[in-house]
Amino acid sequence: MRRWTRVPRGTVLVTVFVTGVLCGAGLSEARAGMVDATYKKLRVFGQVLAYVQSNYVDGIQEDELVYDAISGMLSDLDPHTTFMRPEQYQKLKEDTAGEFGGLGIEVTEDDQVGIRIDNATPDGPADRAGIKAGDRIVSVDGEDTTGFHLQEVVKRMRGVPGTKVVLGIRRPGWKRARDIPLIRRHVRVGSVAHRLLDKEGVGYVHIRAFQERTDHELGEALRDLRRAGKQTPHRKLKGLILDLRDNPGGLFDEGIKVADRFLKEGVIVTTKGRNPDNNEVDRAHPRGTEGDYPIAVLVNEGTASASEIVAGALQDQKRAKLVGTKTYGKGSVQTLFGLDDGSGLKLTVARYFTPSGRSINDTGIDPDVLVRAGPALEPGPDILRTDVQVIRALQVVQNPDKF
Repeated sequence: MRRWTRVPRGTVLVTVFVTGVLCGAGLSEARAGMVDATYKKLRVFGQVLAYVQSNYVDGIQEDELVYDAISGMLSDLDPHTTFMRPEQYQKLKEDTAGEFGGLGIEVTEDDQVGIRIDNATPDGPADRAGIKAGDRIVSVDGEDTTGFHLQEVVKRMRGVPGTKVVLGIRRPGWKRARDIPLIRRHVRVGSVAHRLLDKEGVGYVHIRAFQERTDHELGEALRDLRRAGKQTPHRKLKGLILDLRDNPGGLFDEGIKVADRFLKEGVIVTTKGRNPDNNEVDRAHPRGTEGDYPIAVLVNEGTASASEIVAGALQDQKRAKLVGTKTYGKGSVQTLFGLDDGSGLKLTVARYFTPSGRSINDTGIDPDVLVRAGPALEPGPDILRTDVQVIRALQVVQNPDKF
């Protein structure tokens, strides 16, 4: 769960400077002593850095040494407080926004064939160039991808929109691989998928992660389902399965908006931190609330963070039944700080509590209906035959009083 407060570059340096000024302007003697002790330790750090740079047996990159030192400083705090190098921070921002310069393809890593294309977005750069699902990527800009991890290949394919990249593509039936030049385009990856499950008007919505437009996409999905539901005998959406399995979370505020769609009133989540500025109570509003149709929320051990906020709020407010297995248990709030050199700091600033006052950190949320099964699936036509958790969730929606 990330509140994603973006702090302008330079803020950390300015904070240190202001602290020094305040010490000279009348801070308590004890406080001033603490700050002075901190600066003494920083001088020790500078000495160690100088000795390593001058005397270590191997050549080193100073930036990496400092980055490793920062990571070490944070390592004993909590698992979710992390330092991100510039490329990591940039990728995190892209993932959260759901936008980047790319080629419009989805790829997976196969032990037998290497990097395989699973899907080419219609009218995307790859689709226009004739690249198809099942093709293999054997090189990027002339560099063989053998031995590359999937994320390294993805990193090389992404870039500034309008720039060129050449993919080496191999396809069954071709005698040799072909180099295909592509121009990167602005690509948006949706976070919501949906379909109408049956003629009774029960909808299915899968939220993969909470990005900047997730609540907007959810609204569009629900409108589509209602339009499809008009073709059913009930002429409306009769029930909903909200799939949050393997949803790692994302933007805290988007999770609040999603929960608010299904709640007319009451607390959604409470956050409490050492700094009073991080203490908040988020409440539901009656405007724009969905109808009172039954809801089943699918959860598993991959349901974490913002998705647990939604699941916990709907469960505590008796608005939905949770189906699946216990959730991950990440009940803390992180704020994102952008740093001068393009790196970033993700810092835990508070813990959150469900409407009933539960802290689910390291404990997770127990489902109302325990059903063990595999990971979340895309909402294809066979989902009611292949996914036992969806089948049970449909039973819960159709007969809510029995569960």
